[in-house]
Amino acid sequence: MYNFRTDLASERRDIYQKANKLENEIDGIESSKEEINENIKVETVKITNENGEKAIGKPVGNYITIDVKQLKIAQEEEIEKAAETLSNQLVKVLDAHIDKQGEILVVGLGNIYVTPDSLGPKVINEIEVTRHIINYLPQYVEEGTRMVSAISPGVLGTTGIETVEILKGIVDNINPKLVIVIDALASRSIERISSTIQLSDTGIVPGAGVGNTRSEISEKTLGIPVVAIRNSNSSRNSSTCK
Repeated sequence: MYNFRTDLASERRDIYQKANKLENEIDGIESSKEEINENIKVETVKITNENGEKAIGKPVGNYITIDVKQLKIAQEEEIEKAAETLSNQLVKVLDAHIDKQGEILVVGLGNIYVTPDSLGPKVINEIEVTRHIINYLPQYVEEGTRMVSAISPGVLGTTGIETVEILKGIVDNINPKLVIVIDALASRSIERISSTIQLSDTGIVPGAGVGNTRSEISEKTLGIPVVAIRNSNSSRNSSTCK
């Protein structure tokens, strides 16, 4: 297998095509592109079979890459449009796996003390959790509100416990219908830092993009669908402490 050193399915596909001098799409992979506006583009890579899986080292499933040009200097209107694009794509992924009332566990992966790896824990602080309110104060919750809980489990280096072991215990006890994992990702281009988001419905192998692979967090290990939202906070030369 190629040493891709990137978490992005679109980059891995491009690397494989270039290395094998392929002009057409790889067998087992389908892709499409959508231009939201001049600054926001969405690319979908769908791996449909084992051949596509082996080619780029990603499991069968859907990978959606949202590129936001010059996000670091974007105006408020452009930031809101990028957030709307992410929200729309996430809703599509969720609707394909659970119903509108299905309970969700949001997991922020990473080490809050290491800047390139702190995205997950920081996002967890912004999640509007509802599970406790629905359970104990249902009269204050709008009808139809989904149960949402959130956790930032830390990293192996500080807990001594594999993240998937922690999550399996939580999932077995609270029985959510789906897990959303938020994490940083590694890309091959420094231009993608803080400007690229990848959604996937295949789970995650923390640290894989920088050669520090940890135990897989996926439907196979947790027994329920796992959707990953990952932002490019590091380039291929970055390190992580998972």
